[in-house]
Amino acid sequence: MASLLDLVGNTPLVELNRLTATPARPHRHVRLLGKLEGHNPGGSVKDRAAYSMIKGAIDRGELKPGTRLIEATSGNTGIALAMIARLFDVEIELAMPKNSTRERVLTMEAFGATVTLTETIESARDYAEEQVQKGGFLMLNQFANPDNYLAHYRTTGPEIWRDTNGEVTHFVSSMGTTGTIMGTSRYLKEQNPAIQIVGCQPTDGSSIPGIRKWPVEYLPQIFEPQRVDRIIEVSEADAVATTRRLAQEEGVFAGMSSGGAVWAALQLLEELDHGTVVCIICDRGDRYLSSGLFG
Repeated sequence: MASLLDLVGNTPLVELNRLTATPARPHRHVRLLGKLEGHNPGGSVKDRAAYSMIKGAIDRGELKPGTRLIEATSGNTGIALAMIARLFDVEIELAMPKNSTRERVLTMEAFGATVTLTETIESARDYAEEQVQKGGFLMLNQFANPDNYLAHYRTTGPEIWRDTNGEVTHFVSSMGTTGTIMGTSRYLKEQNPAIQIVGCQPTDGSSIPGIRKWPVEYLPQIFEPQRVDRIIEVSEADAVATTRRLAQEEGVFAGMSSGGAVWAALQLLEELDHGTVVCIICDRGDRYLSSGLFG
């Protein structure tokens, strides 16, 4: 019998053929595949990194009995950490921006986590570091922790290579902590250096949960620019519109960062006559219902 942790990963890869229908260019041979990370038990791609980081800290002896975890999050990582920390009987406090949807806060609290709201994700990171300095807390620090990207090197990348029979030509991912794109890029490039890795960032002034353009002082330490071949910027309006199209045309219910990644992938497809493009559908849409994303 499988445990809940055995269900992390091995998410479905589905073709998004309604969004890519282009009768005016029938000669094209392009495919857009979405990796449905909402099928993870915690509902997002962050289950992979959360499991990897907590298990790594335990295996190295950094997370000892009685030590509490603390982490800054914009939502999905917090939910994943809250769920997996509970399975390891570890207490956890999560700091997150106050504009996060109520569903996210309630989900973390349902798993037994303490939630502290701050002004921004940057101030949440500062708060977590301050608490560590006071003692009694261990911060996994998803922005600098190799176990974040290694989760995707060990699982996400191999799954994409396997499920496309090695035919993947482009990989598109939103960029937040950058763990997903760093680990997947590392693996896919080892299999075929010609595979193009495309990151998605918000345009100036756009606010898209899960996608960030970090100030230099907050740039994730795990980010290696040379592992991303190209960055496509997406506006908040385009991310919202594509998220709604995903639900209404493909039946894929996801959050705004997924809409942003799919929008970037669709721009990329317009340039191609041949190719298999895989993009990450980061999470499920039910944790955004109170945000007005679908209304």
